[in-house]
Amino acid sequence: MSFRAATVITSLFSAIPLIGENIVIWLWGGYSVDNSTLNRFFSLHYLLPFAIALLSLLHIIILHNSGSTNPIGLKPIDKVAFHPYFTFKDFLGINLFMLFFCYIIVYFPDSILDPINSIVANPLVTPTHIVPEWYFSPFYAILRSIPDKLMGVIILALAIGILFVLPFLAISNLKFNFFDNIKISLF
Repeated sequence: MSFRAATVITSLFSAIPLIGENIVIWLWGGYSVDNSTLNRFFSLHYLLPFAIALLSLLHIIILHNSGSTNPIGLKPIDKVAFHPYFTFKDFLGINLFMLFFCYIIVYFPDSILDPINSIVANPLVTPTHIVPEWYFSPFYAILRSIPDKLMGVIILALAIGILFVLPFLAISNLKFNFFDNIKISLF
């Protein structure tokens, strides 16, 4: 599965005009996905959670120092202090989750693995049952529904990019509300 995922995702860069093929060769470290490619991607996937945890900790420290916004208009005296209440709650929740997760990994390591991942990849034969994981299904549908590879990659990038734009949209400031124009009468 890792071999196929690396092949598909890195091949998306080949849609970039003029430099796409060179980017793919650079990402692969050669002319095809090989052990070196999978080792580099495994290292990236191993280090990325630590970077995310560091950024999350930094976010909590900044939130602790500056405080959060006050959207419901409470007076500052009515607010609950972040520390020690929320700090203790977050610490307890993280520890309980990690305890459960470590228990599963130590005593039942194969319960969360797909057995197909233990089969050695054969670059000459694509498995017939291969499908993306459920969280990649919308992106798989985008790529399958658009015949032009470059346009499919652009729409795919826009589908991911819209998630970064959504927090900055002020939905509450829109003047038109669909439900205001609907009159419902029971009699």
